[in-house]
Amino acid sequence: MEQTLQDSVLVADYINGDEKSLEILINKHSHRIYSFIFSKVYDKDITEDIFQDTFIKVINTLKRGNYNEEGKFLPWVMRIAHNLVIDHFRKNSRMPKFEGSDDFNIFSVLGDQSLNIEKQIIKDQVETDVKNLIDELPDDQREVLIMRMYKDMSFKEIAQQTDVSINTALGRMRYAIINLRKMVEKNQIVLTN
Repeated sequence: MEQTLQDSVLVADYINGDEKSLEILINKHSHRIYSFIFSKVYDKDITEDIFQDTFIKVINTLKRGNYNEEGKFLPWVMRIAHNLVIDHFRKNSRMPKFEGSDDFNIFSVLGDQSLNIEKQIIKDQVETDVKNLIDELPDDQREVLIMRMYKDMSFKEIAQQTDVSINTALGRMRYAIINLRKMVEKNQIVLTN
């Protein structure tokens, strides 16, 4: 409790113009944050870059007055670092992006079971992103897509359950995929493999 209180006091002091308070906060938590980042990327230079970016984000957020994690400074900073690690992996050239070609399959990303931690973090984020995109689809398209991709139903079964023709079910699936592609491009979401 004492550490939490000290962090919130230091944050408040920094927000009120005491630059030294931020230095104390960074020094206090730097080892833990640095170690966390390194445990994900296993590269000293990349770790230092992400560590710096983390505190640039912290400073910008505090200066804008957008900090509202009262008493939870370290978990908040760790969340920022975690998000930057994910961003790094997504932008990393070792992780190819799917292009919007005809053979694009948004769901092939979700199938790999033999993942290391790096890929698991990305897979979890991709699944969240895909679920959020699916939630934005029109009801009829979302229903067909969920039945096909998550319940592994045939188009014949989907047509029977939704009381439409097979062609209508196929059309809804096609439009769902087209709309997902458009949302991925519009929101510049990187779906990595």
